[in-house]
Amino acid sequence: MTLTGPASGRLPARTGSITFPHAAAFWLGTAAVTVGVLLHLPMYLSGSDMGYLLVGMPIDRPMMAGMALIVAGLAATAYGLLPPLSRQRPEAAFLRVKTLDDAALSRAHLGLLLVLAAAVTIDVMKPVTLGFVVPGMGKEYGLQSALNPTGGLPVALLPLAGITGTVLGSLVWGWLGDRIGRRPAILLAGIIFIATSICGSMPSFSLNLLMCFIMGLGAGGMLPITFALMAEAVPARHRGWLMVLIGGDVAGAYILVSWLAAELTPTYSWRILWLLGLPTGVLLLLLNRWIPESPRYLIQNGRDAEARAVLSRYGATVVVEQHHELTVEEGVRSGWGQLFAKPFGGLALVVGLFGLGVGLVTFGFQLWIPSNLQKLGFSEVTSATILRDSALLGLPATFVIAWLYGFWSSRKTMILLALVTAGSLLCFVVLGDAVVENRTRLYLLLILPITGISSILAVLLAYASESFPTRVRSRGAGLAAGASKLGGVGVIALVVAGTAPPSIASTALLGAVPLLLAALAMAVYGVETHRRRLEDITAEELRLHRAPEGRWVAAASQGDSAESP
Repeated sequence: MTLTGPASGRLPARTGSITFPHAAAFWLGTAAVTVGVLLHLPMYLSGSDMGYLLVGMPIDRPMMAGMALIVAGLAATAYGLLPPLSRQRPEAAFLRVKTLDDAALSRAHLGLLLVLAAAVTIDVMKPVTLGFVVPGMGKEYGLQSALNPTGGLPVALLPLAGITGTVLGSLVWGWLGDRIGRRPAILLAGIIFIATSICGSMPSFSLNLLMCFIMGLGAGGMLPITFALMAEAVPARHRGWLMVLIGGDVAGAYILVSWLAAELTPTYSWRILWLLGLPTGVLLLLLNRWIPESPRYLIQNGRDAEARAVLSRYGATVVVEQHHELTVEEGVRSGWGQLFAKPFGGLALVVGLFGLGVGLVTFGFQLWIPSNLQKLGFSEVTSATILRDSALLGLPATFVIAWLYGFWSSRKTMILLALVTAGSLLCFVVLGDAVVENRTRLYLLLILPITGISSILAVLLAYASESFPTRVRSRGAGLAAGASKLGGVGVIALVVAGTAPPSIASTALLGAVPLLLAALAMAVYGVETHRRRLEDITAEELRLHRAPEGRWVAAASQGDSAESP
C-alpha cells in the first residue's frame, strides 16, 4: 500500500508494531514493580499454618524494599509512557477518518477487541472483589459489619476507600486519556493493578485502606479509556454491538470473581483475591502489542504519520484531502466545562443519572448482597454460589442487549434496560428479607440487578464514548464511569455513618429511583447513535452540516438536522 500526502510528526521506530516513547524505562519500571510485589509474598505465605491470618504482624525488610521498588517502578513506567509533544498541524492536507469507518473487520480489529475484553474483565474484577473480601476481612480484623454488629471500625471503610479511588481515577484518567493518549492511560492503569495486589499481604487494616484506594484509582481509570479507544477504532457499522458485547463482560468478571471466591477463599483466605492482581496485571501488559493508539486522537493532535501507521494496520485506505472530518470539532473546547455547556449539558445529565443508578445498584445492592445472604442464613460458599449461578443465568441476555443496542436503537435500548432493571429492584423492595424464602424466585430476581446492571454499565460507557466529541471523549466516558462510582461512595458513606443499614430492600430502592429518572432524561435529551459515524453525531449536536466542498458549516435554521456525508 502506498501512503500519499505530507506527513506531520515522525513515524514510530517500527510502523508495523506497537512501540513505546521510552521502552527501556517502561520495561525496567514494570520489572521493578513486579519484583516489589513478589517481595511481599513471603509475608502472605508465612501465615499458611494460621489460615493466612496476618493481623498484627510487623512489616519486615523484604516488604519495605518491595515498597521502594514499587514506587520507583511506577515513576519509571509513567515516564516510559509519556508521548512526544503534539505538533502543529500543517495546513496543506489532512487525513480522512471516514476511511476507518468504511473498513471491514479484520484480524487486527479482532485482536484489539479480545485484548480490550480482557482489559475490561481484569478492570471490573477489582471493585467486584470488594463484596467478596468484606466478610473475611471483617472477621480477621474484628470490624463492624452485618455479620458482626458489635465490632470495631466499620468494615465499610474498605469499599469506601476503594470506590472513592475509582471516582477520582475516572476523572483523572479521563483527563489523561485526552491529554497523553488512550493507550498510555490504559497501560498505566495496568501497572497500578500489579502494584496494588500487595493489598493481599498487608497485615493492618489501615494499609489495606491505602492500597485499596490506590487500586481504585487504576480501576476507575481503565474502563472509560478502554471504551473511548473502542469507539474510535471500530468501524461505525460494528461499533455499537461490539462495544456492548465486550462491556457485557462486566457480568463475566462477576462470574469469575464469585467462582474464585467459592473455590479459593475457604483454603487461601480472602487475601488471595487481591493477590490475583499480579498475574492478571502482568497478562494485560504482555498483551499490549495489540493495543494501538486511537487514530482519531493522533489526527486531532497533529500526529498524522503515526495515524497513518495505525490506519494501515486496520486495513483503512489512507486518503488526504483539504478538509478532514474532525474539523467538525473546531468549536469544541478541551476541558471538563465543555461537557456541561451547550449543547452537551443534557447528555451530561443523562450520563450522570444512569451512572448514579449503576453505582447505587453495584455498590449498594451488589456489594452487600453476599453479606446479606449470609446474614439470612446462607454460608459464605453458598451465597457466592447463588450469585455466580444467577449471573450465569443472565449471561445470555448480554447478547440480546448487544443486538438491541447495535441493530435496533441505542437510545431506546437504554430506556428499556433502565425500566426493566428498576422493576426488578422494586420487587426486592416489596418482598424484603422474605425474598430468600423461595430459592427459584431469588435466582430469577437476582439476574437483572447483577447481569442487567452490568449491561446498563456497558451501554452507558458505549453511549458516552459515542455521544461526546473526540476532543473530550475520554472525559465524557470518565464522567460516566465516575458517576457510576459516585453513587457507591454515597451509599457506603451512609453505611459507615451508621444511618443506612445495608438491607436488601433499602439498597434496592436506592438503585431503582435514579434508574427511573435516567430513563426519563434519556427520553428528553438523548441522541441516537445507532450505526452512525462519530463525526455525524457531533455535527447533529452542534447543528452543523457538511458543505459539498467538505467543510462543516452551521445549519440554515433551527429546524435543520445534521446531514450525513
